[in-house]
Amino acid sequence: MDRSEKEQLVASLKDTFNETNIVVVTHYSGLTVAEMGDLRDRMREAGAKFKVTKNRLTRLALEGTQFQGISDLFTGPTAMAYSEDPVAAAKAAVEFSKKNDKLVVLGGAMGEQSLDANEVKALATLPSLDELRAKIVGMLNTPATRIAGVLQAPGGQVARVISAYGASEGEAA
Repeated sequence: MDRSEKEQLVASLKDTFNETNIVVVTHYSGLTVAEMGDLRDRMREAGAKFKVTKNRLTRLALEGTQFQGISDLFTGPTAMAYSEDPVAAAKAAVEFSKKNDKLVVLGGAMGEQSLDANEVKALATLPSLDELRAKIVGMLNTPATRIAGVLQAPGGQVARVISAYGASEGEAA
């Protein structure tokens, strides 16, 4: 890789750090190519991305970004998961690491807040942005359903009273 390619990679990483909300740093030592492919697929499904980068170039790209506090995590065979959704990258990385102990979550950052491995795991337990939106829509629909049920109830009660009265008239005759 020549100098201009390195400069382009650093610029690309810096753009990535400026556009994302969370970065999760992992060690991936021992993962096979098939396992890495599976991990990338799971990340993509969750709305996150997974990238293996050169540590020195990544530390250069981190300078001047909101994530510069995690540059010391980039030692050894590291890779990073990142996403715009503040939960997606953490959730995908932690779920994969539970099933495959070759992926180790080292820590990360959400905005300027640095996170250790336990904080990343705690973040992974939160619902994703899409799940929260679905819950809000469900909560908004519930009152409308209840109102419709309340409005229909008096008409149903009147119909049952008339039906019962008609049945009692039929028995009297």
